[in-house]
Amino acid sequence: MTAEARRGYAKGRAKRREILDQAMALFGEAGYRGASLRVIATRCGISHTGLLHHFPTKEALLLAVLEHRDDVDGAWLSLGGTAGVERLRRFAELAELNSARRGIVELFSVVSAEATAADHPAHGYFVRRYENSVAGAQLAYEEARRAGALRPGIAPGDAGRQLIALMDGLQVQWLLSDCTTDMAGVLRTHMEAQLTVDL
Repeated sequence: MTAEARRGYAKGRAKRREILDQAMALFGEAGYRGASLRVIATRCGISHTGLLHHFPTKEALLLAVLEHRDDVDGAWLSLGGTAGVERLRRFAELAELNSARRGIVELFSVVSAEATAADHPAHGYFVRRYENSVAGAQLAYEEARRAGALRPGIAPGDAGRQLIALMDGLQVQWLLSDCTTDMAGVLRTHMEAQLTVDL
C-alpha cells in the first residue's frame, strides 16, 4: 500500500469515527426515529451522499454505533482476562465510566426502549445483547461461587439477570436525577450483599 493510500485509508477511518460520534450524540438527543441522516451529515461537514458512502442506511449506522459501544465496553470489561469477583468489580467500574459519558448512556436508554418494538431495526441486536450480558454476569457469579466468594442461597442465574436489570435501571435514574445518582455505589452495595468479599 502506498503512503498516499495509507493516508486516504486513515482519513476515511477518522471520518467514519466522526460520523459514529455524531450519530451517537444525535440518537441520544432525538432517539433513533427522530434522528436524521442529513443532520448527522451536516454536523460532520459532509454531504448526505458522503455519509451514505460510509453507512448506506440509517439502520446500518445505528447498528454500527451500538456495536462500537459494545466493542469498547467489552474490551474494557475483559481487560486482563478478568473473571469472578474481579469481573463483577468491573461492572461497577463500568458504571463509573458511564457517569462521564452521558451521551452514550442516553443513546442506550432511548434506543433500547424504542427497540422493544419487534419492527425496530435494533430489536434483534438488543435481544442478543441482553442474552449475552445476562450470560456474562451469570458466569461471573458462577466463578465467584467456585472461588468461595458467593454467599449461600445466591443463584448465579438470578443474580446475573438482576445485575443487568439494576445497571440499566440505574442509568435511567441517573439521567433523570441530572446525573446525581451514584450508579457505581449502588451496584457495589448490591453485589457486596451477595458476596463474602468487598469490591
